[in-house]
Amino acid sequence: MPSFSHFFDTLFSSSDVFIRAMLLTLELTVVSIIVGIVIGLLFALLKISNIKVLAWISDAYVFLVRGTPLIVQIFILYFGISNLFLLPDFWAASLALAFHNGAYISEILRGTIQSIDKGQMEAGRSLGMSNSLALRRIILPQAFRRALPPLGNQFIIGLKDSSLAAFISMNELFNVATTLGSNNFDE
Repeated sequence: MPSFSHFFDTLFSSSDVFIRAMLLTLELTVVSIIVGIVIGLLFALLKISNIKVLAWISDAYVFLVRGTPLIVQIFILYFGISNLFLLPDFWAASLALAFHNGAYISEILRGTIQSIDKGQMEAGRSLGMSNSLALRRIILPQAFRRALPPLGNQFIIGLKDSSLAAFISMNELFNVATTLGSNNFDE
């Protein structure tokens, strides 16, 4: 029966592997969240636009991505699309996580943009700003400030979701821990 000392001996003797896996997991999460914020902002702006076709495209994206399991999205991107463009595992996983996070982030940003008082836009317009300039200089800075707590939650969710990259053989933290555990605790 393995003891705690055996566990810690294994952990510390493999610390370089764990640190590399932890850094890869963190890198995967940060890249997917940053790209997800860009995607989310784009689809949030499409959703609040006055052009119905653009709003419908945003609705369809959010509905499809939020309605399918993340592992299915990872498999579609990895086994389907990444084979066409020869994407490495890291980028296939990053893009799949980014598209997934983008759908949730678009709803976060849409909600925070719409929570800003209409008078803010009217004030910008009265100063001679165009709608896009007022949105960029007045509305979006306030919306991003309000979006920080839910974006922090989404970062944590993205960190947990990154463990699914193990299913496409990425050596992120979950996969390394599982491999070391199965190699060292079969006594």
